[in-house]
Amino acid sequence: MEVAIGASISGVRALASMKHVGVNVAADPLYTVSYIGVNGGLVLVAADDPGLYSSQNEQDSRAVARAAKVPVLEPADSAEAKEFTKLAFELSETYDTPVIVRTTTRLSHSQGMVELCERQEIPDKEYERNVAKTVMMPGNAKKRHPYVEYRENKMAEDGCSFAINRAEYRDTAIGVITSGIPYQYVREALPHASVLKLGMVNPLPRKLIEEFASRVETLYIVEELDPIIEEQVKSWGIKAVGKEILTVQGEYSANMLREAIGGETLELRAAKEAVARPPILCPGCPHRSTFSVLKKLKLHAAGDIGCYTLGAVAPLSVVDTTICMGASISSLHGMEKARGKEYIKNWVAVIGDSTFMHTGVNSLMNMVYNQGTGTVLILDNSTTGMTGHQDHAATGKTLKGQIVPAIDIEKLCLAMGIENVRVVNAFDTKKLESVLKEETAREAVSVVIVKAPCALLDKTPVKVQAKVNPDLCKKCGLCLKPGCPALTRGADGKTVVNDTMCNGCGLCEQYCNFGAISLVDVRR
Repeated sequence: MEVAIGASISGVRALASMKHVGVNVAADPLYTVSYIGVNGGLVLVAADDPGLYSSQNEQDSRAVARAAKVPVLEPADSAEAKEFTKLAFELSETYDTPVIVRTTTRLSHSQGMVELCERQEIPDKEYERNVAKTVMMPGNAKKRHPYVEYRENKMAEDGCSFAINRAEYRDTAIGVITSGIPYQYVREALPHASVLKLGMVNPLPRKLIEEFASRVETLYIVEELDPIIEEQVKSWGIKAVGKEILTVQGEYSANMLREAIGGETLELRAAKEAVARPPILCPGCPHRSTFSVLKKLKLHAAGDIGCYTLGAVAPLSVVDTTICMGASISSLHGMEKARGKEYIKNWVAVIGDSTFMHTGVNSLMNMVYNQGTGTVLILDNSTTGMTGHQDHAATGKTLKGQIVPAIDIEKLCLAMGIENVRVVNAFDTKKLESVLKEETAREAVSVVIVKAPCALLDKTPVKVQAKVNPDLCKKCGLCLKPGCPALTRGADGKTVVNDTMCNGCGLCEQYCNFGAISLVDVRR
């Protein structure tokens, strides 16, 4: 966000993108750049997650935008996503403001027809020094605040004539105010209803809303998550129905609206619901090996955001907390300060290499500075595994694949003054067990860098796979404890390896005490 702000101040259009929890991290500069305004257009694409498909909370970015006094555009399909982004830059420069384009999981995962046009080359703006506008010390900020209020009122008034805010009059017995993806559900569930489709959801075009409300008999407000539109409309004395009959949780659907507004009862489905398939760590994932050792040692783990969050569920069940990026280290620090050094000897913090570079560095630095005690495991799989294998500052490559100097995590930890920094292969379970026993007993900050590449990074054919000798298998199930999906019990109770999934990590071989599992060369 700050990089985009710098580009905008210099006169170049810039866009930053993040999901809703990223907006939390970017809130500090976002609130202030609302006062500063722009030179080149500045757009933030914020992706909310109704339904919690891949997030730790279900917050509504429109609430942040209202507090920051930043306008929000909300497209309802793929074509609008493109056009609203272009419009966002135009509005940004016209009204001297950053603009948020709000998307949601359903819109981001949908496809639709998009008309491509000739690319427009927008010339950069000249930079002129203006300390009163770009240096937000109290004296300057006081003078900018009245402009922010004027700008918001002006946009609310002008928004009544914006093409993206449109009234669609049909049967006026029912009128619906909606925006974004819920518009699609409204049109499907209530095809005869009149609809006020808002493309700009902050600030709201009050006069347009008042006119629409006056022309319909019963007004409904349909918006996913918080009643952002509803509360404002009702505060103007307009009678409307919203969250009284609709939920503030999860995604909406056409069926939900049919039942809530149309009065229809959902038909019972003949087919049974699909069996739930919770996410699991991949076969050969180094995190599974690490967590299996933690479980054996009966250690609790303060967790973080990444694939390794799955260490919270059975059968590994070692991750006890997940809050936000970097909080594993900070929360472990808090436990030690609150309960003492002895308390956290059966705790560790676990954080991935990507997350460590993102916000873990500050947390670890704070832990060292405040003379904490605790063991931090940096699970270094050399990528950003959870979100698509993006490179980061410690991989030696940019997102475009350019080779750059890689930050050495071990040296970085040593530079903080941490004397005990250990590097262990994630699949050397005996060594890892020994190191963890030593480090968790230490009354100091220690770091264990557990290294092994993500199993999905290696695209070469599998060279070895685990094979079970049924004559030696004792049906003890020890090899199944780490929960590798490539291993199952056969009808006779003995372990069976699915050779379409096994990539030969060797973890199950280490857990077999009877030599029933061995790694076999499968190259042909």
